Amino acid sequence: MVVIGAGFSGLLTALHLAADPEGPTVRLIERAKAFGRGAAYSTANPDHLLNVRVANMSAYPDDPEHFTRWLAGHEGWSSHGGFVTRGVYGDYLQDLLREALETTAPGRLLLEQDEAVDVQRVGEGWRVRLALGRELDASAVVLALGVLRPAPPAAAGEALLSSPRYIGDPWDSKARLEQEWGDVLLLGTGLTMIDAAVSLWRPGRRFWAISRRGLTPRQHAPGSAQAVEVAPSGGPRELLAAIRAASDDGRWREAIDTLRPHIQAIWLSWSQAERQAFLRHLRPWWDVHRHRLAPSVARRIGLLMRGRELVVRAGEVTALNLTRDNVEVAWRPRGGHVMRRLSVSAVVNCAGLLGDLERASEPLLQKLLARGLIRPDPCRLGAEVDVGSRLIGASGRPEPGLFAVGPLTRGAFWEITSVPDIRSQAAGAAQAILSGVRRARAA
Repeated sequence: MVVIGAGFSGLLTALHLAADPEGPTVRLIERAKAFGRGAAYSTANPDHLLNVRVANMSAYPDDPEHFTRWLAGHEGWSSHGGFVTRGVYGDYLQDLLREALETTAPGRLLLEQDEAVDVQRVGEGWRVRLALGRELDASAVVLALGVLRPAPPAAAGEALLSSPRYIGDPWDSKARLEQEWGDVLLLGTGLTMIDAAVSLWRPGRRFWAISRRGLTPRQHAPGSAQAVEVAPSGGPRELLAAIRAASDDGRWREAIDTLRPHIQAIWLSWSQAERQAFLRHLRPWWDVHRHRLAPSVARRIGLLMRGRELVVRAGEVTALNLTRDNVEVAWRPRGGHVMRRLSVSAVVNCAGLLGDLERASEPLLQKLLARGLIRPDPCRLGAEVDVGSRLIGASGRPEPGLFAVGPLTRGAFWEITSVPDIRSQAAGAAQAILSGVRRARAA
């Protein structure tokens, strides 16, 4: 079988499959140079910290202390109040891969450094075509493509988009700002904006961050605290009321953290109308309270904001025009009618996760859409899957042997972008695949 993508979600799925001594041969395909890191854990910047404490970052749901034990046996890392750098976590994932390669029977786990450019059904199985021309036959295929790059801003012209003054992917290792460039516009004010500001800062440079509401992520509490009781039921309004009732004493972090194990079940229980209402009215507030910053990162961002080296505004960018030496920005403040103008040296797209598959630049997804093997979920958050992570095609039925894990499945599970959520999904998808293999052998 084939797993496409060797970031966290793909790696964990492959490791679970390879751990079964009677399981199939697993080919793990990755177009980047490093297996196991993905975009999130490839950074070497010491200021890029995990957004979850180390106690909750085990790769295995049935062994919650696995990561903390690994840390205890490795030198060269330092804890920032219970948080470590993403690079250290990338080292951990690569250690898991090395261990699997050493302990799995030869030929059971194969690494393919190439790009999957097409997947099509052949008989009762699948054929995966790689960019270098090879074709791989498989009984099952898992799409683990990670976070899709955000679509280019509608306000930008082709001249800007094709120039070095526009960075469409903040995680691109080739993305650089010239040392002499001054002010920079960051499109978006979420976690990606935080990372970009930390990475690209230099003395004398100011960042302008603009989003519709101008909301920025809150910070984790300095230490862990006792959970509070939250009993949500009903739709988004009832969820909001339950959180407010449980956090009257200011313990909103504890209230939200108490809900974490139940978020997927809550999302699955909502109607389509309730999900749309949540996305339209509550999602921005949920995101900044749920996905929080390590305290040391929050302090760093606070200093930048107090020194006006990072200026956050709520509004809409309406035009981005490239000139000879800069980019002219037109934007309208939220609730206002008078246009404002900025002149910046560069624009960085920090809009975060792209959900609408029909706007995705990923060639593989476009081919799967064209063949009717996948379809957008009703909320346009990713690809539609069933509760077993099987992709649903244009026919409305699950495609046998075609799975997806990770952020691509947000429409079905909502909370599926961080380690505690993805690790359970990866384990479940692997078990579903292994069960299918056993049934096929018994037939």
